[in-house]
Amino acid sequence: MSETLLDLQGLSCPLPVLKANKAMRGLPPGARLTVLATDPAATRDFPAYCQETGHELVSATEAGGVFRFELRKRAEPA
Repeated sequence: MSETLLDLQGLSCPLPVLKANKAMRGLPPGARLTVLATDPAATRDFPAYCQETGHELVSATEAGGVFRFELRKRAEPA
């Protein structure tokens, strides 16, 4: 299964979600995207993004001020 890392540390809302969305469009169904972000708004933005698009938020963690989001691209178009 395809896995991609997107380091978006230092970017402010809405850029992390916009860049993640662009990356997701280029991935095959079922692929995983790991996003690293430092904007606290990302903790609200990524769950909302996944709910809106149908992608799965596999995990969301924080360590040392860095938020890590594991997303899986939906298998079928929403």
